[in-house]
Amino acid sequence: MLDKANFFGRYVFPDGESVPISRTLCAAEMSGFEVRDVESLSDHYPLTLRHWIRRLEAHADEVRAMTSDLTYRIWRLYMAASAHGFRSGRLTNYQTLLLKADRERTQLPLTRADWCL
Repeated sequence: MLDKANFFGRYVFPDGESVPISRTLCAAEMSGFEVRDVESLSDHYPLTLRHWIRRLEAHADEVRAMTSDLTYRIWRLYMAASAHGFRSGRLTNYQTLLLKADRERTQLPLTRADWCL
């Protein structure tokens, strides 16, 4: 669980919880899902965050008008810190493909390359 005393826990995700992928997959399996694929997106996220930061900065006046300067600065700092966390290996992000095990088997493509067709 996020520490409510830290920046993320206090300002960004007050009710958030970050758990290891092993715990997430175990919970999915115990809930009747079959794990079909797990992919780390950790190398992609610094790039994604960099684009989000640029867009946020490009629309700073609009964002501040919709929220506040404090909210703008919190989210700018959060995204910059997160990008650093992914680059340094302190943060990870996974995408999972789960299939409800009690359903008829779905004909999924055999490889990730085939998913884009």
